[in-house]
Amino acid sequence: MRSTDIANFRLQDWLPQWLSPNDLISALAALAILVAFFAVWQELRGRSPFNRRITEMAQRRATLRRAALEARRPRRQGSASGLMHQIVTSLNLLRSQRAHDARMLLAQAGMRSDDAMVRYLFTRFAAPIGLAALIVLDNYGPHLLPIPEGLRSLAPIAGVVAGFFGPDVLIRNMIARRVHQMELGLPDALDLMVICAEAGLALDAALVRVSRELDATWPELAEEFGITAAELTYLPERKMAFDNLNARTNMASVRGVVNTLLQTAKFGTPLAVSLRNLAAEFREARITRAEEKAARLPAMLTVPMILFILPTLFIVLLGPAILSIIDTFSGKH
Repeated sequence: MRSTDIANFRLQDWLPQWLSPNDLISALAALAILVAFFAVWQELRGRSPFNRRITEMAQRRATLRRAALEARRPRRQGSASGLMHQIVTSLNLLRSQRAHDARMLLAQAGMRSDDAMVRYLFTRFAAPIGLAALIVLDNYGPHLLPIPEGLRSLAPIAGVVAGFFGPDVLIRNMIARRVHQMELGLPDALDLMVICAEAGLALDAALVRVSRELDATWPELAEEFGITAAELTYLPERKMAFDNLNARTNMASVRGVVNTLLQTAKFGTPLAVSLRNLAAEFREARITRAEEKAARLPAMLTVPMILFILPTLFIVLLGPAILSIIDTFSGKH
């Protein structure tokens, strides 16, 4: 008779004669391990290309839907950004010729948003006034800035000059770094375009593919190629898209690529051959620049050697002899 009292409960009374509690526990542990192994295998096994493509399309559709909804919503600007926009708009800085040049500079630096344009124009306007006011307040206040007493009257003028030219210097340094990165990645991009052209892809599809592949290694160049591929789809002429690429990059190597693409489309020459020759030329040019830097290295090391290494060497070599001569003439020996 099986007891239903909890105090007298025994597991073996409820099990068959051929199954012991230890066997039950072992079977449950083995079942748990088998279920865990199957779950991990199900998660890690490769999906079929069809299901993966369906999933990517669903994710892309959801991303586009969120972007469309965000574009329809009114954007609330922060107090600082709103104040900058009001000041720039009231001074009519967005419609000046300087604004057009600044937009091109910001595009070459990789900043294409309207907020970046507003911040840049506001900084150009407010930085000279702000630095000059700060220096004047310091002159009549705590004297925290390390300015000599004889130059304190000229320091506000220096602050105005620094505030006026400082943003341009910063933007041009960003442009130089970005151009350097694009020059390093351009041969790899051309090799990928050669592969795409030999695979039968059109120029638009090749640019999209190259932009996708270069996004992790050379994001600056991938961004420019992606914008050019998008412009090729809706601009009335291809030349306009390539002209915009030249304006955004302002690089001789990119102009060479654009001229090659235009000549290929005009005269019907093989695209893969032209791009392969360009990639080889750019790699040779990069090697030549590295050799030039290596050749300039001895001349550049001459001044540091004269100023820092040779005096120390003379002290180590001639110091003991000079000390011995001084001791001899002083009569200590």
